[in-house]
Amino acid sequence: MATSRRTFLKNSAVLLAGTTLLSKSAIAAPNRSQIVGVQLYSVRDDMKKDPIGTLTQLAKIGYKNVEHANYVDRKFYGYSAIEFKKILDDLGLKMPSGHTVMGPTHWDAAKKIFSDSWKYTIEDAAYLGQQYVISPSMDQSVRTNYDEMLRFLDLFNLCGELCQKSGMKFGYHNHSFEFSQKLNDTKVFDIMMQRMDPKLVVMQLDIGNMYIAGAKALDILGQYPGRFESMHVKDEIAVTTAEKFESTILGEGIIPAQEAVNLGKKMGGTLCYIIEQESYQNITPLESVAKDFKIMKKWGY
Repeated sequence: MATSRRTFLKNSAVLLAGTTLLSKSAIAAPNRSQIVGVQLYSVRDDMKKDPIGTLTQLAKIGYKNVEHANYVDRKFYGYSAIEFKKILDDLGLKMPSGHTVMGPTHWDAAKKIFSDSWKYTIEDAAYLGQQYVISPSMDQSVRTNYDEMLRFLDLFNLCGELCQKSGMKFGYHNHSFEFSQKLNDTKVFDIMMQRMDPKLVVMQLDIGNMYIAGAKALDILGQYPGRFESMHVKDEIAVTTAEKFESTILGEGIIPAQEAVNLGKKMGGTLCYIIEQESYQNITPLESVAKDFKIMKKWGY
């Protein structure tokens, strides 16, 4: 089975290369239509217990798109790319985006090539029809050293080139340290935005995570217009003290989430809106994302 699948994917890659020669611009550009989806980390415990049942419930809520947060040993939530694609297809779901950490070990500095494991990540993402391969974190060795940071961001651009060959873009998802930490007197976030090639690498703006570091989505969208094809739509409430926050139902927290979403559409270049909620205030995760979905609909998305 593994051999036939590898042959199939290899042949698919050849076909993609031929298509690129015929219509380079068509394959390089993602679908420009608006995407609204849910990050499956929002329902992580449900996905761990019953992936198919949870995806079925999300489809019943009305979601058409999901973003994965579990890819281990070439499996999505325990299923091969072929199996998981069939599950999504049967439910009428698409997976335009996914989170898989790219670390220093995924690059062979001596050979100047990406590791086989990372190439498989790109290969499987393309098979699932992803438009974006998003790395959701950064190794401590990179984020605390300026020179290492620059070298790693150059790898981001190279990974963008690798993804582009399959019609995708590489991306990075921020947390809070990018806004709270500085290297050479420059915020890590600004270093990233200056070093990453916007034609190859997307910054997936998490409007909730940044708030923990005192950054505001409206300011960042204005500072870097057109740079945020993907957005994690999230709201936050203060817990105990002003220094601790947790996510909540959209519109019920302290983040101007609707304004951020609208500004992303107006000037951020945002095409992909991914709802994420990590805390639930005494209701279930599925109930939470159902409410979030209705609110996004109410907002016109």
